[in-house]
Amino acid sequence: MADRVTVLFFAALREQAGQESLSVSVPVGGISVADLRRQIEAADPAIAQALAAQPRLRVAVNQTLSTFEHLVQPGDEVAFFPPMTGG
Repeated sequence: MADRVTVLFFAALREQAGQESLSVSVPVGGISVADLRRQIEAADPAIAQALAAQPRLRVAVNQTLSTFEHLVQPGDEVAFFPPMTGG
């Protein structure tokens, strides 16, 4: 049995992917952010291209900066975004 996570795209990623968010089915026991990324890239070439264009891609899980090794659970929110710049 599987449940879903919400995946959000921010900044240039949102424009390149052509969407702001999507709902993705994940195993009840969870999935790593890296595996989730591979899953959504395989399902949508536009998202794959957008994520590949960001070599220093950042991720947050439930609004907390995280790593690609983090285990995502059903009901979580995962956000992908390019590195922030400031000045």
